[in-house]
Amino acid sequence: MSVKTDSESPIGVFDSGVGGISVLRELVKIMPNEDYLYFGDSINAPYGTKKISRIRELTIKNVEKLMEMGAKSIVVACNTATSAAVRVLRKMYPDMPLVGIEPAIKPAVEYKENSRVVVMATPMTLKQEKFQKLMEKYDGQAEIVPLPCPGLMEFVERGDLEGDDLYKYLNILFGSVNQKKIDSVVLGCTHYPFAINAIKNVVGDDVKIFDGGEGTAREMRRRLGEAGLINNSGKKGKVKFINSKDTEEEKKLCEFLLNLKMQ
Repeated sequence: MSVKTDSESPIGVFDSGVGGISVLRELVKIMPNEDYLYFGDSINAPYGTKKISRIRELTIKNVEKLMEMGAKSIVVACNTATSAAVRVLRKMYPDMPLVGIEPAIKPAVEYKENSRVVVMATPMTLKQEKFQKLMEKYDGQAEIVPLPCPGLMEFVERGDLEGDDLYKYLNILFGSVNQKKIDSVVLGCTHYPFAINAIKNVVGDDVKIFDGGEGTAREMRRRLGEAGLINNSGKKGKVKFINSKDTEEEKKLCEFLLNLKMQ
């Protein structure tokens, strides 16, 4: 498959559902003149409970769908899909500016000396070699506590961002790690920033929260610059949402999340 080399072609953003819209928001902030194609595979969500081979197969198929639709670059805005497929995709399409996402452990560790850092992520992300190596890299600089969050992304997929059930879920979740003080929390899934208000209320205002969306957006801008593919038209860009569920409700949820005011 050929790679687009037209600077006015859109940036493709892929996620297993609607969570990657948290990364899309950062992309739009940093590069407002770009057009975006966002594809969410909500019909197959969650990816975090699937076998790696299946996650890789779905990710490659959906990234290639975005390329067929004219994307000049790809952001894999899903931690699980990044771990499972980004390395393979880079080998398949070496000329394509392609960026994945990883938990923002580095800034969380550097935020405070000898801190206690809780990393919220899907069970699959936490099991991946990529995450294990990331933890090992900062071993000794901080106490890093992996916190598997099965079911949290489903709250966001339903648009339940501050309901009673979500608070009950989060209180039980953090009950397992709250015996000692937490200094910071890393949001290791792109769905989780949409639940940030609820997470802040549960962990408290003195706990710093980190997510990798802004860094991913900056990295895509850097790669587009290197490839000479930044859109310099001066026009405000557009966002087009595509979702494998293909329902009006899903489209409304995507638009709601893109425009949501978050703390």
